[in-house]
Amino acid sequence: MTWRQRLGAFIGGFDAGQHHRRLRGFRATRAHVNALIAASGSDITARARWLVRNNGYAVNAVESWAANTAGDGIKPISKISDPARKEELQRLWLAWTDEADAEGLTDFYGLQRRAAREVFIAGEVFFRIRPRRPEDGLAVPLQLQMLPAEMLPLEQSGTAANGNAIRQGIEFDRIGRRVAYHFLRRHPGDSTDPGLAGALTRVPASEIIHVIDPVEGGQLRGVSKLAPAIVKLFLLDQYDDAELDRKKVAAMYAMFVTSPAPETPLAPPEDEAGDAGLEVSPGQIVRLDPGEDVTVGQPADSGATYEPFQYRTLLQISAALGIPYPYLANDMVKGNFSNSRLALIEFRRRVSAWQHSVMVYQLCRPVYARWMDAAVLSGALALPDYEANRSRLLTADWLPTKWDWVDPLKDANAEIAQIEAGLKSRTQAIAERGYDAEQVDREIAAEHARERALGLDFRRPGSPAQGATVMPGENPDHDATNSDAADVKDTPEDSEEG
Repeated sequence: MTWRQRLGAFIGGFDAGQHHRRLRGFRATRAHVNALIAASGSDITARARWLVRNNGYAVNAVESWAANTAGDGIKPISKISDPARKEELQRLWLAWTDEADAEGLTDFYGLQRRAAREVFIAGEVFFRIRPRRPEDGLAVPLQLQMLPAEMLPLEQSGTAANGNAIRQGIEFDRIGRRVAYHFLRRHPGDSTDPGLAGALTRVPASEIIHVIDPVEGGQLRGVSKLAPAIVKLFLLDQYDDAELDRKKVAAMYAMFVTSPAPETPLAPPEDEAGDAGLEVSPGQIVRLDPGEDVTVGQPADSGATYEPFQYRTLLQISAALGIPYPYLANDMVKGNFSNSRLALIEFRRRVSAWQHSVMVYQLCRPVYARWMDAAVLSGALALPDYEANRSRLLTADWLPTKWDWVDPLKDANAEIAQIEAGLKSRTQAIAERGYDAEQVDREIAAEHARERALGLDFRRPGSPAQGATVMPGENPDHDATNSDAADVKDTPEDSEEG
């Protein structure tokens, strides 16, 4: 025991800092997270990928995380004041999103989903910005190439030829700024592409987007979100397999026949001499030889503790992953509406924080800035005085996919009440649903104009858009409120003006 430990034992205070009998085997490392990742990061990532490929709970957690964080895509709404230029920009962006993937497998919003999956599994993902030639025929000459974490070797550390320090594949200048990444030219685990195996290439940091959710200050590389749950997921999977195999073997034996000792012990049994054994059919009457007895097999049950044990273990895994239990296990039986909603509110707060602090800040905004630069320089987008007003023209709201509730009618009524009470605006309500308020208003105006031209009105009586319904016998003009309501519902034209 060191002098610090002796002093702590003498003074007392925090139990967590003592070294008494209960904590004698608790030896926590004081190494920085970078040292821990360098030592075991590749093994953690390999095990996480194995679980996602082979374990149902792990893959369900990953898909749930990606669906909630990315969904249909986190989409930009430009803050340019000129409606015509804003509409032109939005149309060009939408056309480019279909061409954003350098592999041609998905669009930009699909890349967001893939990035969310990779960050959950490996703790990080890289995107290389690929400028293209005008003759490539793209809406904007720019594409993104996704690079998995294994492409940047953790063991790549030392000093570059220019004197810069290289730490875990990342090159830093003298004041600690990232200036380059030293990537492998081929994936180290892809045996189908043996060419250039082990060869490195230096890529400037301005061409790389590193998406990572750091957990400690000074962290360089990511660590899998599955790390706290890998051991329990693996052991639970083994336990389930063993239990299933035990039940399968026990169920193979339907009955056992007990016979007296044979007169000639060395003679082969009848079943080995060609007898196919006893086969049982429904309603069959079996005659037994003298001294024989039949015992029906009774396979051992899993026991009353099997399901509670599974449930508690999955709750621990759920807490470790930050995924609600119903999302992890697809088990909707154990939760009612109230506690399920509370769990979803907490989960969605975490997801919202991750969306804006990681996905939007690290991926969406840098891509949007490079895209607009390429669009203006290539002539695909005309923005006068772009260089002088670049920061203002780059301003945009990033709107994630709206989450749906179990009872959308109650939520819609609550939202209408908030708007009518002045607690929120229609613009805010529409933005929370993932849409641009100006575009929605233009679409509504166009639809109403078309309805008036065709003599149509799809608004049901009594709806907020239709106005208050006047009951028979009531005086519609007895106060200003009823008078306004009556004016609103007289004609479609008056309704639109109201």
